[in-house]
Amino acid sequence: MVFENDNILYSTIGKNIKKYRLAAKITQAKLCEMTGISLSYLTKLESEKCEKSISLSLLNLLANTMNVEITEFFKECD
Repeated sequence: MVFENDNILYSTIGKNIKKYRLAAKITQAKLCEMTGISLSYLTKLESEKCEKSISLSLLNLLANTMNVEITEFFKECD
């Protein structure tokens, strides 16, 4: 995978977080409760125009919480 810039990378990750959260039928509030992150931060991450960086440890926590391989967050969304 090659991302032209950080904004495309962050946007792709955010879209995939939302995609897998919805597939798992987990609300934003519930995911925040499960992971300990704030709702405002998750909302920013899932935004179409996300420019917010995310740590690998948080990405790993989200992947584990939603039972998703961490690499799935880096794949292009439909």
